[in-house]
Amino acid sequence: MYSVKVYVTYKESVLDPQGQAVNEAISRLGFSGVSDVRVGKYFVMNIKATELEINQKVDNICDKLLANPNMERYRYELEELGEQV
Repeated sequence: MYSVKVYVTYKESVLDPQGQAVNEAISRLGFSGVSDVRVGKYFVMNIKATELEINQKVDNICDKLLANPNMERYRYELEELGEQV
């Protein structure tokens, strides 16, 4: 069993209005030196399969559901949990 952490963010060429709003709020709160804030999505799921099967499943899940391939990119991390009963 693996824990899969998926990070979805806008591609660099895509405007991120939510990130801009957060960046402006940070500035209004008096924090300096912060720029280029980007907002994304974070998913965690447990999958029982081999590592190769997981890579294929996660790519399919991201391409079909979690990320818009025209605007977003994704990356993920696998953590082996061992066998869960």
